[in-house]
This record gives sequence, structure tokens and C-alpha cells, in this order.
Amino acid sequence: MGKYIVDFVCLERKIIIELDGGQHAEPEIEKYDRVRDNWFEKEGYRVLRFWDNDILTNLIGIFEVIR
Repeated sequence: MGKYIVDFVCLERKIIIELDGGQHAEPEIEKYDRVRDNWFEKEGYRVLRFWDNDILTNLIGIFEVIR
């Protein structure tokens, strides 16, 4: 989308879901993610980010957030 690749997107609802590993906690990657998320938000999308560990341990909770 644009110059970016997303993990999952629902075009109808304009929601992007990103699954982040630990490298996304590094300052340079956090900065890049903020710039990227801001671009998507300006395009009318809502970006939801979840840590990989949460996917493995709290999938039902993640489904609730998405819903």
C-alpha cells in the first residue's frame, strides 16, 4: 500500500493489522513505524499493532480489540 507492505488489511473497513516482533522496540524501527502509521492514518486507515507474543498468548483478546 503506497510504498509500504502491510501484514493484513481490510480495505472495506480501512483497518491495517501489523504483527510486530521484538525488533520493533528498537528506537530506529519505532521511529520508522510512527512515520509509516502516520502516512496510513492520513490516508484514512486505522493501524492496529500487536506483539507476536500476544498473538501466541492472548489471541481472544486481540480478536476483541479488532472487533
